[in-house]
Amino acid sequence: MAHLQVTTSAAKPLVPVPNRGIQAVLASDKETDASSGTKERGLRGKLNKVVLAYSGGLDTSVIVPWLRENYGCEVVCFTADVGQGISELEGLETKAKASGACQLVVKDLTEEFVKDYVFPCLRAGAVYERKYLLGTSMARPVIAKAMVDVAKEVGADAVAHGCTGKGNDQVRFELTFFALNPDLQVVAPWREWDITGREDAIEYAKKHNVPVPVTKKSIYSRDRNLWHLSHEGDILEDPANEPKKDMYMMSVDPEDAPDKPEYLEIGIISGIPVSINGIELSPATLLSQLNDMGGRHGIGRIDMVENRLVGMKSRGVYETPGGTILAAACRELESLTLDREAIQFKDMMALKYAELVYAGRWFDPLRESMDAFMENITKTTSGSVTLKLYKGSVIVASRKSPFSLYREDISSFESGQIYDQADAAGFIKLYGLPMRVRAMLEKELGKI
Repeated sequence: MAHLQVTTSAAKPLVPVPNRGIQAVLASDKETDASSGTKERGLRGKLNKVVLAYSGGLDTSVIVPWLRENYGCEVVCFTADVGQGISELEGLETKAKASGACQLVVKDLTEEFVKDYVFPCLRAGAVYERKYLLGTSMARPVIAKAMVDVAKEVGADAVAHGCTGKGNDQVRFELTFFALNPDLQVVAPWREWDITGREDAIEYAKKHNVPVPVTKKSIYSRDRNLWHLSHEGDILEDPANEPKKDMYMMSVDPEDAPDKPEYLEIGIISGIPVSINGIELSPATLLSQLNDMGGRHGIGRIDMVENRLVGMKSRGVYETPGGTILAAACRELESLTLDREAIQFKDMMALKYAELVYAGRWFDPLRESMDAFMENITKTTSGSVTLKLYKGSVIVASRKSPFSLYREDISSFESGQIYDQADAAGFIKLYGLPMRVRAMLEKELGKI
């Protein structure tokens, strides 16, 4: 008799986040025909056991029997909680069992996701193509890493995902697999099977006695985690169309936001946020609370046309309320603690850092080396920033740091001993010498 087992692994935050926990252990003592059809070679080859990135939706529900049929393997479904909401985690045991999985593993990765992936990107100031705060890009490597760990735990020789052949996520998952365990075989059904759309998937599910998920099909393609919520598809596929007001889920329309602004203070240590209004919080709890605060004021809506890694352009709308607040706070504190050359070089590196993360190269030695630079350059970026949230805007009210390079006695228009205004004349002559020499030449040539 085979049993469907559900295991969980959860890091406890300093302050618990309500309604986002997972039940300690779920187990089914009902018989599951997990071994049926897995002893023989499949239509496309033979694998022993495959760990599948599983959501419980139509696509991944269909992938389970497809893997068993085509590779004669057992299928272990893996689901990661990265803050997408408890509603998306409900009923997974029943769905996985009904699809033919032999085991379901659920892990709470929220704290790891924010601490080890989100906050390093935040510290680096990584923004892709001027707007995108890398919500999906940061989540994929933490999920893929967990899949590699689970594959080792259950003795799997392959991993599988439900990413399409047109998107960025297939690259992000597979580069992580390559980097952490190059011996694992990777199966990407969307690049192999004959299923071309929802109707084909439903027909396949019925043929293989897999219950079709009864959830209402959204007109948008969405990806949600604790950092952001993305929207693609439907009317958004035409960049000329304005998003509909009822599409947004994490934030109110700025026009409907409160008429009274809300102030909050973000505490930061070495480039990493640690507190809200003087109260220290775990990374996931801090971000969750800022999402609520920012969402109330319509903060963090981004509408952009981006260049996907695979070459095509795509239009997406992102909601990142807490992330937008934190990005503003970190940037403003750096204005006190970093000098001109440091800021300029850090900003140049941030562009490459964002590109690497977007392209799925999280475990690339280059990104890891750049992260060491970011950690070192921001070691004095400690202090606090007070922000005002008002109708979609994040307005800086104050900045404070014990490592501030701002000196009022130097910046003041009053005369001081450190800065003698008369020294500026010689500086300007030397600094402007190349321009003056060029002008002299042009005058000699009669151009001016």
